Amino acid sequence: QVQLVESGGGLVQPGGSLRLSCTASGSIFSIDAMGWYRQAPGNQRELVATISRAGSTIYAGPVRGRFTISRDNAKNTVYLQMNSLKPEDTAVYYCNAPSIWSVGMEYWGKGTLVTVSS
Repeated sequence: QVQLVESGGGLVQPGGSLRLSCTASGSIFSIDAMGWYRQAPGNQRELVATISRAGSTIYAGPVRGRFTISRDNAKNTVYLQMNSLKPEDTAVYYCNAPSIWSVGMEYWGKGTLVTVSS
């Protein structure tokens, strides 16, 4: 089992920045990629960005150029630097890590709320 704990959410004005963190614990050798998803009220959960242990990244179109995902493998932590935030970025952000040992198994954090509002 892998436990994922997010932090860093909050209220920010449009155009502002926030940095989210997610730290993994437990059977960390059972995961490689880590990423962030978000879910706004009334919407489905959607991919924001992912990063492999080797550092390869994937970004969703709406955040590309504004958000940066990074990780510190020594700390088992992934970060999401969010700049130029927009009201439509308001959502609960979830940390995600697929298992490399069990097909279809994914680990999720409990989520952290990001609210972009003036």
